[in-house]
Amino acid sequence: MTKNAMIPVESLSRRQVAVSIAIIGVMFFMFGFVSWVNAILIPYFKIACELNNFQAYLVTFAFYISYFIMSVPASYLLKSTGFKKGMMVGFWIMAFGAFLFVPAAATRTYGIFLVALFILGTGLAILQTAANPYITILGPKERAAQRISIMGICNKAAGILAPLIFAAVVLRATDSELIKQLPLMTEVQKNAALDELISRVIVPYICVGIFLFLLGLMIRFSPLPDIDTEHESPELRQANQGKSGIMQFPHLVLGAIAIFLHVGTQVIAIDTIIGYAGSMNIPLLEAKVFPSYTLFCTICGYVTGILLIPKFISQVNALRVCTILGTCFSLLIIFSSGEVRLLGHNADISIWFVVLLGLANSLIWAGIWPLALDGLGKFTKLGASVLIMGLSGNAILPLIYGYFADQHGLREAYWVLVPCYLYLVFYAVRGHRARHWSASAPEEKVAVQS
Repeated sequence: MTKNAMIPVESLSRRQVAVSIAIIGVMFFMFGFVSWVNAILIPYFKIACELNNFQAYLVTFAFYISYFIMSVPASYLLKSTGFKKGMMVGFWIMAFGAFLFVPAAATRTYGIFLVALFILGTGLAILQTAANPYITILGPKERAAQRISIMGICNKAAGILAPLIFAAVVLRATDSELIKQLPLMTEVQKNAALDELISRVIVPYICVGIFLFLLGLMIRFSPLPDIDTEHESPELRQANQGKSGIMQFPHLVLGAIAIFLHVGTQVIAIDTIIGYAGSMNIPLLEAKVFPSYTLFCTICGYVTGILLIPKFISQVNALRVCTILGTCFSLLIIFSSGEVRLLGHNADISIWFVVLLGLANSLIWAGIWPLALDGLGKFTKLGASVLIMGLSGNAILPLIYGYFADQHGLREAYWVLVPCYLYLVFYAVRGHRARHWSASAPEEKVAVQS
């Protein structure tokens, strides 16, 4: 479908909007399922492929660096094909990545797993480049955070289920004893045990691949309209006259940095918590639930946002509250100590502040997107691809955490979070207002502000 055939969002009926939100919600559920299963893939691969912390976090690097590499090409693909055909291609690329787990597991080759994860991430980069600006403009600007929060619930609900389903399908009650016995085995026995352990991912990922392929077909022939995300009012056209590229929108560039840091802190909170629980002598079969606790807190934050924004609190102020909470919880992870029993777990209290980072992170993504895309007009698709490039923070920051965890310890590595949240506070308070790179230039009114 060409750009000329796209539908102005203002012409959509309420039913079309509701159906579109539901379809995009299904997509965000799949984003979450494929993405957050990494939380348990990391410790699983660490055991099965005999990795250190840094090597294990290459899982997130391979998966999310694809966003940095493929997001801009994804925007051009979507311009060429339209949303629905582009989304179908994205799901089919993801399916290919899932099927690649079969030879990776058959040979227990970590490198092939990383290639498969990169391909999965490539498909997701296309889908995220389409879905995020789509849901951002699918209604009033002041309610954008509400709509994104609904998508977040779909995403994080899948994130709660994914590690639990993966653990139920792949892990065995006897695995804790098996892991203890590995150092005592001969090389032949250990290789046989690890081969059996890693082969368990084959059937689940074949099923995921088939489902993703069928989902691509479903999206292609669904009633999802190809809406025009690049519409400019006469006032906006006048304001953007003479602008030739996205680098002339400081609030977008600063927003992409904010996305980079936000997603990095989010994935650290979720993907490191099982390892952190292990440092407290909590076995893997018990620790597997901790990512779900973090994601549950995120969902609680989303629900709060849906109920309160914009009637009781603006999306900008919600963003400010969440970034400040993230800074406080990060410091409490580092400085609080003492064993507590909660939800049946005996653990240091600091792990519960890692869990609470889920609450702090809940409305940051929803707050940044409408602020960063505000006023882009014809640059919206490319601007969205720049924000999606920021998802490479999921690739870089966990590696930095893993490096410091190996060098200084798992708790001390959480210092990585503090400067990230401080920058997010800056963007929430000041950075999103910038419309000129010159400090002396006047700020322009931001339409989505309180």
